[in-house]
Amino acid sequence: MKYIPFILFTVLTNAAAQLMLKQGMMSLGPISMTADTAIVRIFQIVFSPWVFAGLTMFVISMASHLYVLSKVELSFAYPFLSLAYVAVAVFAYVLFKEDQNAWRIAGIAFICIGTVLIAQSGTSTHPSEPDLSSASKNTHVNLGSHS
Repeated sequence: MKYIPFILFTVLTNAAAQLMLKQGMMSLGPISMTADTAIVRIFQIVFSPWVFAGLTMFVISMASHLYVLSKVELSFAYPFLSLAYVAVAVFAYVLFKEDQNAWRIAGIAFICIGTVLIAQSGTSTHPSEPDLSSASKNTHVNLGSHS
């Protein structure tokens, strides 16, 4: 459970990246390109302020996720990324006035329930990292040597 703040940081930076990318693409308007203009247009998109900020936020999110993966099991950490969908849906409603119908809200509720169940599973330590709570119960110290 001590890595939950890092996992949530990963989730929030992932969601923020999505919101920034959406804002960037809305500010650019409809995209059109031809074979002759594709490279220039891609650079215009990537280096527009909101899109660039979103891509940068993705890099931060990925770095955080890599740190998390070095500490906890993938099957514990990865499902939490579904909370990014929840955050994006809420902020898309607030910021972009996107529709949230009953089906989406029900799906969001199921995501939240599933994430809570996974968080309660208690399997958060990476297999290579010792579980000190159980190790201290089964510790046997051998002070003498038997030759």
